[in-house]
Amino acid sequence: MKVKRKIMIWGGVSLVLLFLSVIVSVSIGTAKLPISHVWGVLFKQIPFLGDSVTTNWEQSTEQIILKVRFPRVILAILVGAALSLAGAGFQGVLRNPLADPYILGVSSGAAVGAAFIILFGLQTALFGVWTIPIVAFMTALISLLIVLRLANVQGKYQLETIILSGVVVSAFLGSFVSLMVAMSDKVVNEIVFWLMGSLAMQGWTFIFVLTPYVIIGFVTLLFFSKHLNLFALGERQAAHLGIHVKRTRLIVLITSTFITAAAVSIVGTIGFVGLVVPHLVRLLVGPDYRVIIPITAIVGALYVLWADTIARTILSPTEIPLGVVTAFLGAPFFGYLLRRSRHRFDGG
Repeated sequence: MKVKRKIMIWGGVSLVLLFLSVIVSVSIGTAKLPISHVWGVLFKQIPFLGDSVTTNWEQSTEQIILKVRFPRVILAILVGAALSLAGAGFQGVLRNPLADPYILGVSSGAAVGAAFIILFGLQTALFGVWTIPIVAFMTALISLLIVLRLANVQGKYQLETIILSGVVVSAFLGSFVSLMVAMSDKVVNEIVFWLMGSLAMQGWTFIFVLTPYVIIGFVTLLFFSKHLNLFALGERQAAHLGIHVKRTRLIVLITSTFITAAAVSIVGTIGFVGLVVPHLVRLLVGPDYRVIIPITAIVGALYVLWADTIARTILSPTEIPLGVVTAFLGAPFFGYLLRRSRHRFDGG
């Protein structure tokens, strides 16, 4: 009952904030549109209610709202939920508050696959619109396996070795991406801008591609939330309590990689979301992953939505890459966590 109450309270507050943030984000942008026109266009799309709305705006206004702003807001929500859920999964199964798709090299692995597909113009050649997400997932999974192999010391994963392995693999894969950028002529700007992370110029097609990934990832991680609670006691203790440790670890790692690759393949590398959001949620709601997983999805959506709103409005009409904003916010937070973890490890 306590868990349900926490979810209802924190989930309700988070959803209200998310709803209000959607209102603000859709209402502002480079094009100065009257708020009455913005919401008139949206209400007109609602069955039965739309017939009562008086159309007193230009066709270009409707195009801006329905094909640019609103899909961008929805995509920000999905990307934020995906990266935050992935971070929660990595942190839970590795018992490491510093674990994050970006730091572990998973984002870089996905970037290699996606950049390769973009470089050779194979965006829809293999599996249609699913080509980049599938290839990105495969390369992200390979990078994760390499990181875990490097970090494995006598069957255990130490904090320092995981972080260092992630940094090494990320730097190595980053050199491959840089090589592809150097080799490209026609698509160099597309790859570079994608590497910095951006939600610009992404339409409803990408939303339909990403949505199933987020739903599958959310349901899977929520199903294993009780297992993650037991992982906090240590893998040996979790095994004594009936948890199949290796299978659980494998499923959670693959699921987290799965949704990371989907998000990265569509909007590029957006760092530190999976680090900051789960940690903040854990501070707010406690260590129970049955609460952390659903609240993390909502707060992550809120976080990326506001980061993207800042990215496209603070220097309007110039747009800052979303990855720059999240790194600006997340890198100091990572430094704080790293310092605190080292302090605790040293017994200070």
